[in-house]
Amino acid sequence: MKKRLFSLMLALLLLVCALPVPVSAAQETITVFNWGQYISDGTDDSLDVLAAFTEATGIKVNYLTFDSNESMYTKLKTGGATYDVIIPSDYMIGKLIAEDMLEPLDFSNIPNYQYIDDAFRGQAYDPEDRYSVPYTWGTVGLIYNTNYVSDADAESWACLWNAKYAGKILMFNNPRDAFAIGESMLGYSFNTEDRSELKDTADLLSLQKDLLQAYVMDQIFGMMERGEAWVAPYYAGDYLTMAEENPDLAFSYPVEGFNIFIDAMCIPKGCQNKAGAEAFINFLCDPEICAANLEYLGYSAPESAAKEYLDEELAASPVAYPDDETLARSASFNSLSLDTTQYMDDLWLSVKTSGANTTLYLILTIAAVLLVGLFFLISNIRKKRKKAQRCRKWKTA
Repeated sequence: MKKRLFSLMLALLLLVCALPVPVSAAQETITVFNWGQYISDGTDDSLDVLAAFTEATGIKVNYLTFDSNESMYTKLKTGGATYDVIIPSDYMIGKLIAEDMLEPLDFSNIPNYQYIDDAFRGQAYDPEDRYSVPYTWGTVGLIYNTNYVSDADAESWACLWNAKYAGKILMFNNPRDAFAIGESMLGYSFNTEDRSELKDTADLLSLQKDLLQAYVMDQIFGMMERGEAWVAPYYAGDYLTMAEENPDLAFSYPVEGFNIFIDAMCIPKGCQNKAGAEAFINFLCDPEICAANLEYLGYSAPESAAKEYLDEELAASPVAYPDDETLARSASFNSLSLDTTQYMDDLWLSVKTSGANTTLYLILTIAAVLLVGLFFLISNIRKKRKKAQRCRKWKTA
């Protein structure tokens, strides 16, 4: 997708659209914790969102990234670092709210919230819209290289278990997304807490392990763009970025069903600059800023006002904005109970390490055989030396 080159007029607009901040804000800093490769950074003639925010408000941004909701949660839970803005997914927001890990937002500091469409308000993860503001929405599907993978095979998640593509298949390196794929194949809910169904799903994922090239998250970009891997599940918005680098890539929404998600901006407990964080959230909700950001990312806008500024090709993309018939096959993640989450994590660990005990046994067995062989070799050498010494003594006698 061709990126738009923003004119001086947009730069001037930035000075007007942002929430007014005190003069002392020039010395302020906020720390933003976001997914990797998930904000427009000025490359390819795109808008550098962070620089534009600093120019408009005087607030500097310390920008850090994570590669999964689970790794982000672990960072927050274990402490050791503080963040002012985080951008988790829907089900994780529900978990953070339940565990009292988020600050209620002061919407008087976020007037641009008015542009968020009603369809993205009052969601199950934050029914009263107290803790989150939608950043993007998107879907999960199958990315495949048309030089090697057939369109027919790519219509189903079963493609990820197809031995024809062994060694060229990538898989999500996080349990929630990976389990959702297995659950959809088995006809289970993405939000099942039934242990037998979760075990069935883990067993199915274990069968895939020997066919995989790797479990990945952000590494998928280079591997698919360079043709090192041929097929992988991932987020639709990221596919649009990859396809710019490799036009042989295609995208499908598997017939079994797929995840639809909302990623939203939140302020965690312990933040150091809540007013600055709310100014940042407000800035990203401005329709022109939202459009500039998402045009670069390829993800979908939660505000219709932003679509008016989007590149026409992106606004009409069936990948970024699938039709109602396609969306009818989608489902969202809900926050799971702590017991279920722990059980899923344990199963996921067993999936990824399956075969490890056998491998270790073989390594130890081979090592033991080599040690025994070395023992007998050394013993034989010593015996021969002693015998040779006795022979020399006998000959000289």
